Amino acid sequence: MLAANTMWGLMSPLAKLVMASGAVTSLVVTDLRICGAMILFWITSFFCKPEHVNHKDLAKLFGASLLAIVFNQGCFITGVGLTSPADASIITTSMPLWAMILAAFFLKEPITGKKVLGIAAGAGGALLLIIGSQPATSAPVKDTHILGDMLVLLAQLSYAFYIVLFKNFVNKYSLITIMKWMFTYAFICILPFSYRDLIQTDWTSLQLPEIGALTFIVVGATFICYILVVVGQKALRPTVAGMYNYIQPLVACIVAVCLGMDSFNVVKGIAIALIFCGVYLVTASRSRAEMEKYEAEKLKTP
Repeated sequence: MLAANTMWGLMSPLAKLVMASGAVTSLVVTDLRICGAMILFWITSFFCKPEHVNHKDLAKLFGASLLAIVFNQGCFITGVGLTSPADASIITTSMPLWAMILAAFFLKEPITGKKVLGIAAGAGGALLLIIGSQPATSAPVKDTHILGDMLVLLAQLSYAFYIVLFKNFVNKYSLITIMKWMFTYAFICILPFSYRDLIQTDWTSLQLPEIGALTFIVVGATFICYILVVVGQKALRPTVAGMYNYIQPLVACIVAVCLGMDSFNVVKGIAIALIFCGVYLVTASRSRAEMEKYEAEKLKTP
């Protein structure tokens, strides 16, 4: 999860670099991610042991695809276009909170003091990084900001639902089988909305740096990242997996400092410390199984 969120953090400035040229739109970048990953997962599956997926599970994979890819990426991209980048970044910090609440409701995971404190510390650190990196502006708030904010929030809820509801399902099949079907469904769903942009794109205008950035976005920040996410989803509790979402603004901040776009200061140092403390506290908190084992041992003790 750390590696996946690090690459997602790197993807943001690279995607901005590509779209700043005007050669491709955000919808085209999303379509390239989904289509490229789908092709790579199908190619990889030819070198793996064949695995039959029954019809009921194919329907579940369609639902997982909607939550993890279609709604998550579609709502986020549309929302960012209607609201400010600062608002969108701040709202993304809510995902671990939703994951904790949903895990408590659906999986009966306990909400402990460590979890609450860890999420609060991580969110505080992420907000310090985001707010501290935003330039002051007096631009008026648009009427579409509320709709944009709601769409970004829906994207976070969608992903939180995915990591909670499909926590146990992902253990049923290999990650390659799961991902190839999820990305196939996602590609079918998004193509009707993106084919016009794909046809109108002038691919010959792309320069080498932009091609390299798109390659990283498709291969690294999509294909490899989603493999890592499923591995993390199988091994970690949803709340712990969600906490690594705070790594993304941290990576974006480090990249900005290294490229001379921002400067390092005490506030950023405190923010980084809060994020890592938050991740540690949530990781160290007791799971439902650990709580039940602890209670059982207490009953056995005379």
